[in-house]
Amino acid sequence: MINLFSLLCGVAFYAFIRVIITGLYVIRPAERAVLTTFGRAERMPGDSRSELNDPNLSEDERQRYSYPAVRVIEPGGPYFKWPWQKVHKISVATQAVDLVWDPTTTQTTIEAVTKDNLTTGVNGQIRFRVSESNLYPYLFGVTSPLEHVMGYFVSVLRERIATFVDPKGQSLVSNEEIEGEQASHTVEFSEGVSINHLRKNLPMLNTYMEEQCKSTPGRYGIELDSALITTIDPPADVDHALSAINSTRNQVAADISTAQADSEQQITMSKRAVEIAANNAQAEVAPLRELAATLARIKEGAGANALTAYIRNMRVPLLARAQRIVHLVDER
Repeated sequence: MINLFSLLCGVAFYAFIRVIITGLYVIRPAERAVLTTFGRAERMPGDSRSELNDPNLSEDERQRYSYPAVRVIEPGGPYFKWPWQKVHKISVATQAVDLVWDPTTTQTTIEAVTKDNLTTGVNGQIRFRVSESNLYPYLFGVTSPLEHVMGYFVSVLRERIATFVDPKGQSLVSNEEIEGEQASHTVEFSEGVSINHLRKNLPMLNTYMEEQCKSTPGRYGIELDSALITTIDPPADVDHALSAINSTRNQVAADISTAQADSEQQITMSKRAVEIAANNAQAEVAPLRELAATLARIKEGAGANALTAYIRNMRVPLLARAQRIVHLVDER
């Protein structure tokens, strides 16, 4: 009888420890949890499905990545669970991971091929967090969600680098300022290198990657917060060649700017010279026009004799200053 009582006490003590003590749990503020019973997560009422934001997915892919919505346990507690239940806790805080992260490979850069067949190295980070509204694909959809997201991100990044074209163009002089064959030669000359285009448009590349990865919450339960591609470095020999190309292009751009400034200065000086010459001509013509108008008024008002007397009186100061006077006599 005593042995049976001891056995019952032991079973009761074990049940207390196993059920009551270990059955209590809490959820921290930066965590969310999903409770499973015999391995099955508790579904939300109705047929709520996670929506995919990627319009390029086929109908088959939409069905493949259409996961049920599960009940999410909010921060707080203590909560209670039975021994046949399991709590899956997930941190929903924003995290950062390098692009080179790969659990199966040790690497220092991500290699990608540009449009002009140059191999370049890409480095940076992505900031992500677990999607609270899509915990099912993160917990039960794939084995390693972050690894899948990184593979998806790198694949999209390589495809974008291979087809990237600078939307702003690379013309050193705008086509509107050049006509005919000169414009076409300038466009051909200004065709740059894709690596230069990528380096100049890193913010645009990051924005494109963020747009393309909007479907990751529905696919893998991870929401991309931001893409931070910081460096695009080609191999050393290619980098030296690019430096020489860039130096030449900068020198040509500087020469063109200097030539444009000189031409604008010459045009401005020519315009000023024309204005000065026109003003001088007007200044010389103005007294003659005034004298002609005065003579016309004298002749009209007082007659030809008065005009002759006026002209004679006007000659007197001139004769006083003359050094030699020639008098013509009409022999007729």
